[in-house]
Amino acid sequence: MKKMAVCFTKRGREVIERLNYESKKRGLSGWEAFAYLKEEESCPGFTRVTTPVDAWAREHFGEGKALLFVGAAGIAVRALTNLPKDKLSDGPVLVADDRALFVIPILSGHAGGANKLAFQVAELLHAVPVITTSTDVNGAFSADVFAAENSLMIRNREGIRKVSVKALEGKPITLSIRNYPPEHPVDIVVADETDAECSLLLSPKPYTVGIGMKKNKNSEEAERFFLKTLEEAKITIGQVYAICTIDRKEDEEAIRALRDKYSIPVLSFDKELLMKAKGNFHGSAFVYDTVGADNVCERAAVLGSGSGGKLIVPKKAEDGMTIAIAKRM
Repeated sequence: MKKMAVCFTKRGREVIERLNYESKKRGLSGWEAFAYLKEEESCPGFTRVTTPVDAWAREHFGEGKALLFVGAAGIAVRALTNLPKDKLSDGPVLVADDRALFVIPILSGHAGGANKLAFQVAELLHAVPVITTSTDVNGAFSADVFAAENSLMIRNREGIRKVSVKALEGKPITLSIRNYPPEHPVDIVVADETDAECSLLLSPKPYTVGIGMKKNKNSEEAERFFLKTLEEAKITIGQVYAICTIDRKEDEEAIRALRDKYSIPVLSFDKELLMKAKGNFHGSAFVYDTVGADNVCERAAVLGSGSGGKLIVPKKAEDGMTIAIAKRM
């Protein structure tokens, strides 16, 4: 997830600098730094912001990014007015004071991972994480965190509250992970479909998208082709388990942009492993001479779908990019 931090004072700038310094020491990704500072103040490594705070928030919120406001919580609240849409899809938002005493997740604590991120930031800054979600402060099971950490789709969101209420009452949560209904009613079933009596149905994300592309492919063009292919196949973003490609392409800006914006993991395979994929693929001598595998998108999609995966959308090509889709079985 791409992370953006914004400050409003010299002390706030120092907090972000310290956060990035400590992140680098531990091998963690840093925060892209933005600052609202006076013109005479130097801020190397920061992008100076001149637009209103709500414009900055509107530009960056909802694109698979985490936002950290270093300043008063009220600034963040006002800047985010009318932007949050859905707790299961909104990006995480945090606030830290400019003395780095406290770190507060204020939006998307569970599904977006703001609570988890707050603990990480607080540890790096030696601050106190201020967590307010009931299941966390009471040490209770959280269904939406469980779903997010295990790449599961929430099929009936009203079930989250039912499970949370039971967990907060200290009652055990029952879980069935089967392809057929359990014998007795349970709280959570993990399956594609079920007739079982349960409060919450979670389903594995069934699709892997294989991508091949020429070097330095334009990110916006790649995104349009990616979304168009999913739409034609009647597949939603939430159903995509992973983007799959050859190892030499995983750092392409266009692929990283899709990963960051839609929070979809990228799985990569070397050429030897791609050539061992089972199935009938649209081979290309040119592609083989270029990357060492005769097909990237179809082979990668099938490998990413695991044992028994099946290609359901064969290679589609458009302006230097290829896409194929496989279904996990």
